[in-house]
Amino acid sequence: MSKTLSSPNQIFVRRIIRHYLKYDRDNPFIFISAILAFLGIAAGVMVLMIAMGIMNGTQKEFKKRLFVMNYPLTVLPMMENAIDEDLITTLSQHFPHLKFSPYYTTQVITKNTGAVQGSLLYGVDFDKESAINPIFKEAKGKGDSKFRVVIGDSLSYEMDAPVGHKVTIYFSEQQAIGFGTMPLQKRFIVDGVFDSGLKAYDKAIMYTTLEAFEKLLKRQKGSYDGLHIYTEDPLGEIEAIRKVLPENAVIEGWWQQNGNFFSAMEMEKKALFLVLLLIILVASLNIISSLLMTVMSRRSEIALMRTLGATQKEIKVIFFKLGLIIGSTGIITGALLGGLSIWLLKTFDIISVPADVYGTSRLPVDLTLSDFGFIILGTSVIILLSALYPAKKAAQTDPLTVLRNE
Repeated sequence: MSKTLSSPNQIFVRRIIRHYLKYDRDNPFIFISAILAFLGIAAGVMVLMIAMGIMNGTQKEFKKRLFVMNYPLTVLPMMENAIDEDLITTLSQHFPHLKFSPYYTTQVITKNTGAVQGSLLYGVDFDKESAINPIFKEAKGKGDSKFRVVIGDSLSYEMDAPVGHKVTIYFSEQQAIGFGTMPLQKRFIVDGVFDSGLKAYDKAIMYTTLEAFEKLLKRQKGSYDGLHIYTEDPLGEIEAIRKVLPENAVIEGWWQQNGNFFSAMEMEKKALFLVLLLIILVASLNIISSLLMTVMSRRSEIALMRTLGATQKEIKVIFFKLGLIIGSTGIITGALLGGLSIWLLKTFDIISVPADVYGTSRLPVDLTLSDFGFIILGTSVIILLSALYPAKKAAQTDPLTVLRNE
């Protein structure tokens, strides 16, 4: 077998690589370009890790909030009287590990001290709702009146109605007054104030008793507007529950109720990943320029090595490994800095965010293993491609032409 096709001399390759990695006083810009490439890749990997961690953390925090306020699973009727006590009993027998909370619901207008706000009023069993909704459980009081409400802190603030005060609730149903009618209204005592972490929910959702709906709106006892179901695995349970439901009832998961929101967040995450990957792409151009400058400045050395027996493959491996060393050290350094930054953001309250917008005052950071893998994979591919062209140009150096010109 000819020398060109044989495996490269690893001792020779390693010595030349060590030589080229040293600072060259005659060509300082080559070393500076390599340092800039290293710093650019390290910075790119670090920023990508932090950005993906923040995106994942924010998405996870929103899911956590919406998982509670929208409930894991909800059964809705397709016709009147589709959800009753018999259905709840049947589901309880088939799925004894699940928790159920039937509800009534209607749109109302809340008024107090001149402030007016439209809201969605739920009628629930306070004990059953507490079993599936920890936010409600923490907020509810110990009152025994059927006309009591649990409201969000945003609504409580706007209505100037803390716990113990009363608010007037207007319903869409009409009541006879003399020779005319007017919207049905009733004074409710504020039994508790909850804080879901999402201002839109705290302002729009209210809870009262089942008895209040049955008394004021003449709802048929035991025939509900919907059924909230709590399960740790809604994705795995939804199909099994659907098979048990009658044809006049449907079931949907919390992710279906907020599908567009999470699709937009996922698209934003992918776009951010691609944009930040451009930082690494720009840094990789410094690898190409650094290696090409090294090739141009070392042309006579390359020609001399070729005349002394070095093969094209060995020359190619030398410059390819040079590029890999610069890139891989940048990746490792960036990963370490990114991990340290994420740990600092998780451990210390360095950056605060508005809780009414993001659901938490602490910056949520949670980098998944899959995202970390994509970052390393994408960066590695860019580094490999960046090292190929200069290595190929170095291997194509013609020793006769170079030595003749020298």
